[in-house]
Amino acid sequence: MCLLTGFLGYFVTTDSVTTWYANLSRPSFTPPDWTFGVVWPILYVMMGISAFLIWNRGIEKRQVKVALRLFVLQLVLNGLWTPIFFGLHMMILALVEIVLLWAAILMTILAFWRISKPTTFLLLPYILWVSFAVALNAALYFLNR
Repeated sequence: MCLLTGFLGYFVTTDSVTTWYANLSRPSFTPPDWTFGVVWPILYVMMGISAFLIWNRGIEKRQVKVALRLFVLQLVLNGLWTPIFFGLHMMILALVEIVLLWAAILMTILAFWRISKPTTFLLLPYILWVSFAVALNAALYFLNR
């Protein structure tokens, strides 16, 4: 599920990265474009492993169901950001959306923590990367409005 989310986002970004995004004013801390293609698959695999470990704790348990629903919510929000930013070129809406994504990731981490602390360590790089992405999205918006 996680890798599929990233794969679907690839189709939206492909044309936009070399056209629209390439022409934006970017902050000095913008990483090279290839970085995203390396980081995201790693994060998606770590997310998937974390969710699988929670799933194995017993899908029939209420706490596990709640945690996995939060996981699906953050994954949906993750998948929506790309078409909003790269497809619609709506940076302010993407900024609002990515802040909601960050909050959903935090809620997922807290829910996973109550079930299995090691699973949360797999999600820490994800929330750190999305924290960076929030700053990058905000900077792009303010530089290009």
